[in-house]
Amino acid sequence: MNATTGDRLLVHGNTVGERDHAGIIIEVQGPNGGPPYIVRFDDGHTGLVFPGPDAVVVPQ
Repeated sequence: MNATTGDRLLVHGNTVGERDHAGIIIEVQGPNGGPPYIVRFDDGHTGLVFPGPDAVVVPQ
């Protein structure tokens, strides 16, 4: 998984009734665009994310 600053990260809910989470990657900390990423989620919180198989990077 590779990303650049400004790309969107979509994390799909993995249980019934759990909403998907989405946010903008504001910092890429791994080498060559790899994780971890600092993400500002649409609900306002910011966090360090090591995306799993339920996550998708949407290029800007």
